[in-house]
Amino acid sequence: MRKGRIKLKAINITKIFDEGKRKVAALENFNLEVRENEFTVIVGPTGCGKSTFLYLVAGFEEPTKGEILLDGKPLTKPGPDRGFVFQEPNLYPWRTVLGNIMFGLEIMGVPKEDAVKKAMYYVNMVGLKGFENAYPHTLSGGMKQRVGIARALAYNPEILLMDEPFGALDAQTRKVMQQELIKIWERAKKTVVFVTHSVIEAVYLADTIVVMTARPGRVKGIINVNLPRPRSYTDEKYLSIRKKVLSLLEEEVTKTLAIQRKL
Repeated sequence: MRKGRIKLKAINITKIFDEGKRKVAALENFNLEVRENEFTVIVGPTGCGKSTFLYLVAGFEEPTKGEILLDGKPLTKPGPDRGFVFQEPNLYPWRTVLGNIMFGLEIMGVPKEDAVKKAMYYVNMVGLKGFENAYPHTLSGGMKQRVGIARALAYNPEILLMDEPFGALDAQTRKVMQQELIKIWERAKKTVVFVTHSVIEAVYLADTIVVMTARPGRVKGIINVNLPRPRSYTDEKYLSIRKKVLSLLEEEVTKTLAIQRKL
């Protein structure tokens, strides 16, 4: 049973993109509740609106209909109460690891001494001690994503939004980053909404898995993952939940393929 107060609430969200000659409904009557300190993972077929929903929460896009509430307050524009980790780290190449993590703090006007101290705290949290003066071109893909996570956490957002942050990593690095992310999340005590295409990743990370329909995206099912951490990819209960998620997704993936063949 899900515990904690409701942190994020999406109410009847519809998002329609105008592509000139046609309008595309990415989301339609999308409803979701995310609880405080919960690790929520959203999965669904390609093009179902997973990333669109994150962009709406972040304030990068506006819903066509409906509203999104954070701590009961409507979200209408970007703000420091939301941290975002993109598919690509998008680090500033002329800034060091420490400088990249400090960036948001500087924009907020945090005094330099305090910003350095806070940024170093997150350097240590994400396991990059000793690399704080390194530049992005010297870092591996996994290390760059750690910087991206630290940068998003440094200004202490209420919620962390993660859009397939490990999608570009090789299989072994991705596995390590999943393990590290759980450690970071347990220390930071943040509410997380994480988007992925990987069911394996979803069941490993999540407290709650949200399965979306084919476009226009709606919530097809919500699965509570009542498994202790750290989790084993071969545990029978893990495999049972994974099978359940795949079963919900199968029909939606088939629908998506049918839609793509018509285009």
